[in-house]
Amino acid sequence: MNAPPKDNTTSSSRKKIARQAISKLLVGILIVILVNIIGSYSFTRFDLTSEKRYTLSESTKKLIKEVDDYVYFRIYLEGDFPAGFKRLRNETREMLDEMRAYNKFINYEFINPNASSNPKDRQNIYRQLIEKGLNPTDLQVKDKEGESRQIIFPGAIASYRGKETPVQLLTGQMGARPEEILNLSVENLEYNLANTIRKLIVSYKPKVAFIYGHGELEEAFIYDISQSMAEYYTVERIKLDGQINALTEHKTDSGGISIFNKYKAIIIAKPDSAFTEKDKFIIDQFLMRGGKILWFIDGVNAEMDSLQNKSSTLGLAHDINLEDMLFRYGVRINNDLVLDANCLPIMMVTGTIGNQPRFSFVPWIFSPLANPATKHPIVNNLNPIKTQFISSIDTIAIKGVKKTIMLSSGQYSRKIIAPIIIDLNIARQEPDLKLFNQPYIPLAVFLDGKFPSLYEHRIPANISDSPEIGFLAESKPTQMLVVSDGDVIRNQLERKNAYPLPLGYDQDTRQTFGNKEFILNTLNYMLDDSKLVTIRSREIKMRLLDPLKLQNERLRWQTLNIVSPVALVLLFGLIKYSLRKRRYAH
Repeated sequence: MNAPPKDNTTSSSRKKIARQAISKLLVGILIVILVNIIGSYSFTRFDLTSEKRYTLSESTKKLIKEVDDYVYFRIYLEGDFPAGFKRLRNETREMLDEMRAYNKFINYEFINPNASSNPKDRQNIYRQLIEKGLNPTDLQVKDKEGESRQIIFPGAIASYRGKETPVQLLTGQMGARPEEILNLSVENLEYNLANTIRKLIVSYKPKVAFIYGHGELEEAFIYDISQSMAEYYTVERIKLDGQINALTEHKTDSGGISIFNKYKAIIIAKPDSAFTEKDKFIIDQFLMRGGKILWFIDGVNAEMDSLQNKSSTLGLAHDINLEDMLFRYGVRINNDLVLDANCLPIMMVTGTIGNQPRFSFVPWIFSPLANPATKHPIVNNLNPIKTQFISSIDTIAIKGVKKTIMLSSGQYSRKIIAPIIIDLNIARQEPDLKLFNQPYIPLAVFLDGKFPSLYEHRIPANISDSPEIGFLAESKPTQMLVVSDGDVIRNQLERKNAYPLPLGYDQDTRQTFGNKEFILNTLNYMLDDSKLVTIRSREIKMRLLDPLKLQNERLRWQTLNIVSPVALVLLFGLIKYSLRKRRYAH
């Protein structure tokens, strides 16, 4: 029997298919090679999240590219944590990986401080981390067997050329739920890491000065903020004393006399005596040359120390001869006090037990808790600011000056004009909310723009025309912050040993308020050319699972997640097998 003749058409078709397959393979390999060649010269990353959570800001990229030696992060977020802390750990790793993509000098490792089974070794590790500045968190972990206690350190130690600095990765906010705190920590992750790198690699520190000579706060009361500022700036104290060159320096060259500010910013912290016109002129011209100013000025003269040995005192209008100056720049600090139902409590004797006095916390409406009044990067996501005898602020329309209310009172607040009787017995009374009908009173204002000089048309020609004076009638673009309470920048002293406590910490309630961050954020916003602080405006949406549904439907979703991928693969295989069988059956 003769064999059937060969089907040349089928053979030719198969060869054609084989050639096409080889051609597609070669083209694919060529495309991969070309993409890699192009990628070696052009760097691109794609972030498909809606809020661009994995996209570094331009200021962070610029900062990272300036790192010329290894910055090493030791992150103590390794171990068996609840889901929220695992998320913070994973987000930290991904953020550092993102930074590494732009500079290989960024390195890190994750460490479990609870890895040792020896309790003594763990205690030694805890002590070392606390000494380096990391704050521990006592975590109550719930599981099927009940609750267990675990000490964790949600932070890192960053090192660069022998220098070390702590990084707190867990950002707390009063009144926030644990999920919100963790989400806030993720939002601030880029800023915290980038700001740490900035502190480590900075070589030039701009000069900032505290003004004294008008009864401003003593060094012990500004110790903590001075130490914190010293991480970024060279901090000095300067007495004006009518010296025209106290804040400036002169340079003489072929073009004549040039006058420059010695300092980038000055801070006027709670003065209690009047400024001379000469000192005001010096401050005015410092501002005209682009200097930044932080004002912490009381509108009413009232102190808690006056209530130590008596139950009442009198609050009087505080006149230190700055009203016309601030008015010219666009603000007015009123001679009144803001009372707020949302306030800091104080410890008072509220009765006796036997022959012993009974102390209790009672609300003190003269100490409002100021809250952020805007989403501005300076105050975004800040804790409330602790105040004491704070006044209201009005703004005045000044051409070329933009004003932003940074802090305000709460919904239930009101104002009382000086003179005011301040009586401790008020704390024993329940506030009548009907009287607190002036909500959201401005307490701190940020001003930005070109300011007019207070002394325009007010000084003789021989002074305004003098090259040694270099009088300017309008400022360069600059900024200032006005806060109507000098105690916002004042740290407490420990009662027994009188050592300075951290700014914002209240030793009665043992709570830490946002005073220090508020001031540091303001200075960084004013003086940091990279504007890292603007990163704090980033918001990441919380996409939390329903805990009740998660508990009730856990088995269903676990089964679905395990079975579905396998079923899809099998289904895809069956469909492909059927199509191939139908195509080649003939």
